Amino acid sequence: KNGGFLAPKSIANRIKAKGLQKLRWYCQMCNKQCRDENGFKCHCMSESHQRQMAMFSENSGKYMDEFSREFEEGMMEIIGRKARSQRCSANVVYREYIANRHHFHMNSTIWETLTDFIMYLGRE
Repeated sequence: KNGGFLAPKSIANRIKAKGLQKLRWYCQMCNKQCRDENGFKCHCMSESHQRQMAMFSENSGKYMDEFSREFEEGMMEIIGRKARSQRCSANVVYREYIANRHHFHMNSTIWETLTDFIMYLGRE
């Protein structure tokens, strides 16, 4: 019935579930990727999300610092591997970093832009 596993809709759903999706519908606190605005809205109203946000609001600095540290470690691992002996574009490194679907999103760190992050590294 309805084509099952090989139906176009089933194939499209598997492709969507497998790949990277829009950052816009990602909740870093819950590590939850939603497919669209409606899914994200439903997620934000869920009890589990509300609990996570209550924890975040109690100590937002701790979470931002942790997300920032994880982001920096991931980026530095790639920089150490890719740009060890030669200059490399920050955007190339960032694209490799975000290719891992379980990466920490920059919008959940203390840096607003990639340039801010690179300037931070220059000061360290």
